[in-house]
Amino acid sequence: MRKFIAIGEALIDMIPCEKGVALKKVTSFERMCGGAPTNVACAYAMVGGNARVLTMLGKDAFGDYLVDTMTERGIDTSLVLRTDKANTALAFVSLDANGNRDFSFYRNPSADMLLDKKDLKEEWFDGNILHFCSVDLVDCPMKEAHKKAIELTKKKGGVISFDPNLRFPLWNDHEQLKKTVLEFCAYADVIKVSDEEIEFLAGTSDPDVAARFFLAFGAKVVFVTLGKDGANMYTATEKVAFGGYPTTAVDTTGAGDIFIGTALAAMEKIAGGKVPTAEQMEKTLQIACYASSLSVRCKGAVYDTAALLDKFPEMK
Repeated sequence: MRKFIAIGEALIDMIPCEKGVALKKVTSFERMCGGAPTNVACAYAMVGGNARVLTMLGKDAFGDYLVDTMTERGIDTSLVLRTDKANTALAFVSLDANGNRDFSFYRNPSADMLLDKKDLKEEWFDGNILHFCSVDLVDCPMKEAHKKAIELTKKKGGVISFDPNLRFPLWNDHEQLKKTVLEFCAYADVIKVSDEEIEFLAGTSDPDVAARFFLAFGAKVVFVTLGKDGANMYTATEKVAFGGYPTTAVDTTGAGDIFIGTALAAMEKIAGGKVPTAEQMEKTLQIACYASSLSVRCKGAVYDTAALLDKFPEMK
């Protein structure tokens, strides 16, 4: 498996101890390691991949907690930088009765937004997979750091993976959000979007039409996740659909991140990092959907890795 770098936010998800309660009425929260890129790195590491997170954290207790937790989950934290100019980001979450989320972010700015392209070193990138999302593509130094990381990854023959992971409250101008996401789609070899995002980004609710839209940017593989109904996977010549696994959701936080992190690892192990065949696509979806179904049974972006490896020994 190629080495993996996730660039972007690492933050504290404050998960409510009560479900089905509006955020303003939540009385207590449980601290969890979060941030979509960090969750994806965790998923890649959980199946034995060499995963690093490239981010900036505050020199504070929350930053210490994130570094410790990433280390415990098998993530290499050598690319986690620290600053005293801003605090580690917080995201307060409320959960409805079905475990779905609503976010309120505390970052004005947060430490992750201050990572600068000048902080990056070329030797960090060596044919690796680089994964990113849109949260840190707002107007801040981190956006330019993304562009530099993409440039260095492509220079070394690496693979670019993009999950827009839209967070509308972070953008005053939603048209600017769309413009930015589509700009970065042009850099990606792998794109993962949800059924909730395709109408906004591609102007359609049809996953097949949306997939063709994203493939036209130059992506080699496109995933469209469908919540409890599984996911579709597309290449220029193939489409494979998988209906998912029945499960009872406790917390859907990070389920999409677990999906794409596991899918990227599965493609590495099953297809050797090449564009997968239809048979390999089917297996990739089975594995990624199963990991995601396990994840929603517990709080945060973690799951019972042993259960996945027992069902799919090819991931060992």
